[in-house]
Amino acid sequence: MPWKNQSGGPWGGGGPRGPWGSGPQPGGGGGSTPPDLEELIRRSQDKLKSVLPGGSFGGWGGLLLVVAAIVFWMLSGFYRVQPDEQGVVLRFGKFTQLTQPGLNYHLPYPIEQALTPTVTSYRRIDIGMRVIDDPRRGNATRDVPEESLMLTGDENIVDVDFTVLWIVKSASDFLFNVQNPESTIKAVAESAMREVIGRSTIQPILTGARQNVELGVHDLMQKTLDSYQAGVQITQVQLQKVDPPAQVIDSFRDVQAARSDAERAQNEAQTYANRVVPEARGRASQVLQAAEAYREQTVAEAKGQTSRYVSIYDQYKKAPEVTRRRMYLETMERVFGGMDKVILDPKGTGVVPYLPLGEFPSRRPPQQQQQQQGGSR
Repeated sequence: MPWKNQSGGPWGGGGPRGPWGSGPQPGGGGGSTPPDLEELIRRSQDKLKSVLPGGSFGGWGGLLLVVAAIVFWMLSGFYRVQPDEQGVVLRFGKFTQLTQPGLNYHLPYPIEQALTPTVTSYRRIDIGMRVIDDPRRGNATRDVPEESLMLTGDENIVDVDFTVLWIVKSASDFLFNVQNPESTIKAVAESAMREVIGRSTIQPILTGARQNVELGVHDLMQKTLDSYQAGVQITQVQLQKVDPPAQVIDSFRDVQAARSDAERAQNEAQTYANRVVPEARGRASQVLQAAEAYREQTVAEAKGQTSRYVSIYDQYKKAPEVTRRRMYLETMERVFGGMDKVILDPKGTGVVPYLPLGEFPSRRPPQQQQQQQGGSR
């Protein structure tokens, strides 16, 4: 029954906003409570006796009283829905329609009644921890290990504290399909987190996979609650703390430090390899290019010499004597060109004097050479 979930159900605890003229009660349930009809009629009769002459009234007075009671009863169907609420109208205890914020009307009790749960405000559930309000120290957090200790896929224990934020998506489903929505959401959240953690290893959970864990828990919770038709929208799952248990956290930190050192050594080795390998490849490429250039040069020189020999041989075939004489003179010029020469007369007259005009520019006095070098500087 819907009134089991609401603080102001149709049969309990009347308030200042009962169904007989002031709309539903404030709060999440917003149920209405009927007044004592006999007491109401008796008070109305007393008031009429005080105003009527002689203190009594006849048949018309009774009729007037009945009409006033009917009008008063009809007016009790007006109720107001706040901007952050949604109206749920029940007819003989069965859901009939949803109403939007503002002034609305339903048939008076006991035909219809209206509930006005809050649907737009975000609600929070903490799992694995409890926030305690301390007036002197402020907010303090208390761990709840029976909720936070979970087993990972690689058989490690991890301490997970997280928060779930949610809102009401459908007021009718929220009121009637789940008996205790907050307890249900909390149980679903803890179950979803344990399932996601059980599929993962501890290393990604503690380092870079927090966002994946949050998304996995969010999707699994929403899917489960939708299958329950709970009328709840999960807006966000926030991991507050993910650590190993306190008994082994020091040893776990030592392992993490060793892994960090290993990763740092690997990164340094990779950096060295990235620097040395390109240099070696560059030098190898340089050697190959130099060898290729030497090969091209040698082949070109050989082809040039071959072409020169072929051209000389062609001329030789045309005029062997002239070519032979020219080759002899060119060879003698190349052999004796850089030597000091003494010319002898074959007739026996001795040394033939001659003027070596070609040697004068290269043979200058040392002083003249120094002056010329100084001037060029």
